[in-house]
Amino acid sequence: MISINHAKKAFIQYLKSYDTRDPKIALKIRHTYAVMKASGYLADSLQLDENEKNLALLIGLLHDIGRFEQLTLFNSYDDNLMSHAECGLKVLFSDGHIRDFIDTDKYDDIICHAIKNHSLYAIDSSLSGRALLHAQIIRDADKLDNFRVKAVDPIPAMLDISAEELGGEEISDNILAEFLAHHQIKKEDRHTKMDMWVSYIAFIFDFNFPASCRYVLEHNYIESNIDRIPYSNQKTAEKMERIKQEAIAYCRREQL
Repeated sequence: MISINHAKKAFIQYLKSYDTRDPKIALKIRHTYAVMKASGYLADSLQLDENEKNLALLIGLLHDIGRFEQLTLFNSYDDNLMSHAECGLKVLFSDGHIRDFIDTDKYDDIICHAIKNHSLYAIDSSLSGRALLHAQIIRDADKLDNFRVKAVDPIPAMLDISAEELGGEEISDNILAEFLAHHQIKKEDRHTKMDMWVSYIAFIFDFNFPASCRYVLEHNYIESNIDRIPYSNQKTAEKMERIKQEAIAYCRREQL
């Protein structure tokens, strides 16, 4: 059996190597526990048994473990500087920390594939069965909590600019077009921080389960993510209102 209590204690022990008072590290700790919550929600919606649900919770606990080293080295979430997923795999499997969290290696391949794929633009098409299922769960759970993070955490901790600066920026025409076409937005296509903000809302177009759209609607995440920005740029305000209505309508259709 997978012991989530044991894994949580091991996580607390692991964090002793890092400055948990750092706002960016504290943000990722909160994110980790909230992703576990979202993973549990999805597991319940899929009617998974207790052990399979616990595996989803464990993956939620471990999915961003590479972030802490990334932040310590670069003070940034920029995966161009260091891939946090690859760093997490090194911590867990190359350095052997996976055994701190779970005694058996029975689930190592599933955990590895889930962490490797959780932040990629798309899931590896070769995955199938339980490996695919858990990759889908962690991708959705991670995105679900990104909505919470974007709704409540300080804008400067996420984007290194103020909310006022963000609201004065433009949304690029290509980004709006991609959103209205219901496409995920590629990092390399973004030009402004507002483009980044829109790309986070576009996560809805990559959801794997109807329950993920329900979760977003239940928590009013579309409205809270969009309405928290003070828009001094009128064109941006108008585009964001259009994006909001499109996103809500999409989630309402997909939750069924």
